[in-house]
Order: sequence, then C-alpha cells, then structure tokens
Amino acid sequence: MVVEDSNALLSVKGITVRFGGITALDDVSFNIPRDKVCGLIGPNGAGKTTLFNCLSRLYQYQAGDLIFEGQSITATPVHAMTQLGIGRTFQNLAMFRTMTVRENIMVGAHSKSRTGFIRGMFPTAQVREEEATLSRMADDLMAKLKLTEVAERAVGDLPFGYQKRVEFARALAAQPRLLLLDEPAAGLNHEELSDLGTLIKWVRDEMGISVLLVEHHMSLVMAVSDWIVALNFGKKIAEGTPDTIQKHPEVIRAYLGGA
Repeated sequence: MVVEDSNALLSVKGITVRFGGITALDDVSFNIPRDKVCGLIGPNGAGKTTLFNCLSRLYQYQAGDLIFEGQSITATPVHAMTQLGIGRTFQNLAMFRTMTVRENIMVGAHSKSRTGFIRGMFPTAQVREEEATLSRMADDLMAKLKLTEVAERAVGDLPFGYQKRVEFARALAAQPRLLLLDEPAAGLNHEELSDLGTLIKWVRDEMGISVLLVEHHMSLVMAVSDWIVALNFGKKIAEGTPDTIQKHPEVIRAYLGGA
C-alpha cells in the first residue's frame, strides 16, 4: 500500500476487484500527481480497463478506496463524476453522431453549467451570458484542436481522426481537473499520433489538467508521461519515471517482451 501523497490529485488505495472467482485487480495502490501525465501500462488482461472503470465509477470494487482532492469518491455515482472534476474519453467513441462538432462540444460544456436544464429553457440575462461564455470556450477548443473548419458538420460524417479530436474537446469543455484517456491513439495515423502527443502535453502545461493515460502505444506513453504505473495480472509490478520503467526487469518481462 502506498502512502497518500499531499501532492496527489487522486490516490488509488488498495483497490481489489473480483469477478466471480477471478481477481481482476489485487490490492492496487498508487498516486496520480497534480499537473502531471500518469501513464498506465500493461499487457492485455493486466487490469488496466478494470481500474479505469473503477476510477470513473462504472465498476464497484470489493476493497480499497479512491481519494480525489482529499475526499473519498467510493460512494460517488457515475453521473456526478463530471461535476466532481473527473472527465474521460472512451476507446470506442461515444458521441452524438447526428449533432454537429460544436453541439457535441457544447454538451460537454453544459455539464458544468450553473444555470441548469430547467432555467436554461428561459432566456434570462444570466442564461444568455453563460451560453456566450460556453460558446467562446467551444470556439477556443475547436481552434486548438483544429476543428474550426468542421464546426457545423455532423460528427458522424467526419473521418475517424476528427471524431477522436471532437471527443477530446468535449471532455475538455467540462473543465476537468483529472482527465482519463482510454486508448486515445487507437486508429490514428503517424501525423495524428504526433498531434495527440503535443495536445496531451498542452493539456498538462497550459490548462493545468492532470492526465491518466491508458495506452498500448509505448512510444506515446514514454514521450508524454511524467510518471508510469505498470500492471500485470491485476497487480502493480512497477512505477516510476519513463526511464525507470523502460529498464525495470519486471516490466521488460511482462510487457516489453524481454527475457
């Protein structure tokens, strides 16, 4: 069990998950530092997706706790995670395909709206002011993610790489303090992969958002991560800087295919 760090944005403390007679996660503990990119790696079946779904409260765990900003989120329901400050993307895109790029991003922005759905139905000065603020935020995100030229196109009509950027923008529009990225490089070409690495570092450096990155593309993980946690068969086998992880014998055996 790791000691909770005062600089940690989120502490994973002894998380254990069992599905029937199978232990998917076995007493996993680590800290996600503030304003850093933390990579989560491991071979297929290591428990990465299970842990990710625990962090976003899609799965329940039989033991352990998750401490976010000093408070336990074990009892926090899924629908409250965005308000809490935890956002995520999905390996399998989950968007409103018939809605425009702008509309999809605005959905993310409205998840942190102060006026609420009912009050938003009435065009008061407060509602109009907030809508204008959220629209400017969407414009800024589309400019940064190179989506301005397709702002009014339906997401379902766009190439896969564009759709991935829209989902990224929608997650950022909710203004998370922690962003969970689930296999963001899947399906991207070399140029798109390079852009993604730049974007992840921009999110950390310019937006001050901590990132937990689950990714099989090792070169991306090593290039953007400040800290890496390695899992195998549901257990944490190593954690440290990218340089440390690349040289760690347990990681080499389990993930990198070494002797």
